Amino acid sequence: MKTIWMGLMALLCAACASTSLQERLDKSLPTYDEVGAAVMPDVIAPVQSPFFEYDFKRPTFPERIDSLSPGEDVIQEGIDQLASAGGGTLVLTEGDYLSGRIELKSNINLHLQEGAVITFKSEIVDFLPVVYTRNEGIELYSLGACIYANDAVNIAITGKGKLVGPGEGSIREQTMTHDVIENIVHSDTPIEERIYDGKTTAFIFPPAMIAPINCKQVFIEGLTLERSAFWNVVPTFCEDVIVRGVQVYSKGIPRGDGIDIESSKNVLVEYCSLYTGDDCIAIKAGRGYDGLRAAKPSENIVVRYCLAGEGHGGITLGSETAGMIKNLYVHDCAFDGTDVGIRFKTRRPRGGGGQHIAFENIRMNIGKSALRWDMLGSSQHVGAQASRDFAVEVNALTPKFSDVTINNVLIETARECIHVEGIPESRLENVTISNMYATGKRYLAINDAENFVIQNSEIHCEDCAIDSVHVAGLVEENVTIIQE
Repeated sequence: MKTIWMGLMALLCAACASTSLQERLDKSLPTYDEVGAAVMPDVIAPVQSPFFEYDFKRPTFPERIDSLSPGEDVIQEGIDQLASAGGGTLVLTEGDYLSGRIELKSNINLHLQEGAVITFKSEIVDFLPVVYTRNEGIELYSLGACIYANDAVNIAITGKGKLVGPGEGSIREQTMTHDVIENIVHSDTPIEERIYDGKTTAFIFPPAMIAPINCKQVFIEGLTLERSAFWNVVPTFCEDVIVRGVQVYSKGIPRGDGIDIESSKNVLVEYCSLYTGDDCIAIKAGRGYDGLRAAKPSENIVVRYCLAGEGHGGITLGSETAGMIKNLYVHDCAFDGTDVGIRFKTRRPRGGGGQHIAFENIRMNIGKSALRWDMLGSSQHVGAQASRDFAVEVNALTPKFSDVTINNVLIETARECIHVEGIPESRLENVTISNMYATGKRYLAINDAENFVIQNSEIHCEDCAIDSVHVAGLVEENVTIIQE
């Protein structure tokens, strides 16, 4: 009788603990309708990061305001005239605009009124001459972006208008898709000789939607982006960047990432809503030897109050991380229907990795893996190096992720709660997951990791066994596992 009573008490205690953790998280974490562009406030609240201090401010511009009426190829002329006068705000009034590449200049705010729609042309000629850009982590000269800027200071794209990417035409027909980019653009070729204009080579690298490069004080707010030919919002080698209230719709578009932070510093991404054909938000820092040469990390980044509605990953780190990802803080976000929730991606030939990374207050409803470390990749992209059985010596391109904390996570549904594929010669190190309530078919598969701690958590799963290879320091502390 005593044994039965103690067993019953243990079950009751487990049920109480279950209820309190689940209820606490459900009450404290933002719901899917409490994040994203629809609830963006006017005021930018102070940032509180465990890694850095920075005062993100709404920019100001010269007082001059010019307005444009709808038309074809009128926007660049308006920007150039305003720039020659010292800058200001260029307002696009309601209506349809047709344009080739637009280049922003310093001290200019391109403001789209509600109902203003810029549709970008579909032919390569409308994006020539080629410009300096970075495509999938490699510097080169090609079409750049639909809205582009280089070495500009204090620039903005704002308003409730819409950007629509190129439709069917030579841009999509001649986009390079036949190989991975490092096999096409060789790292020992001087950057100025890497020209892809559709003539020198038969293919081009497609334009992103908005991609400032080497810019400072970049502000992007309120826009809706559709039908991108490539990634959507891509600040590269930039500093002091704010992206807020942006909506991206690129479902069904390969490589249709929502927001990609590339080797940029002091970045705030908030209140964005993303429905994409690839990763919703990605943090990147260059690829392979080209990224090592540039040696510019993505660092001091805060992502908050964002909604990932559809895509490959809610938040993805990589796979291009040669310059390293540092001091990333993601909090109060929700992922509703993405394949993966939080994803770490590296590849043996691509270098880099990341450290000092924190996730907090995350709600997710996931199709595949909730927490995923995908550090080897597929043979389609990296050949035999995708296999952990393929021996590789540590070298300049060996990536490494370490010092990651994930706290206050509610995984409502997932196929896999945690899936770790590390690298045998460079194990994932120092990960702590705490206060996680997870419901999924499979609990934990983990390879090539060291000092991986799960604490104060509860997991409901069908397959509760731990599948591990080459793991040291796997610790479960105050973890309740319930098989269903």
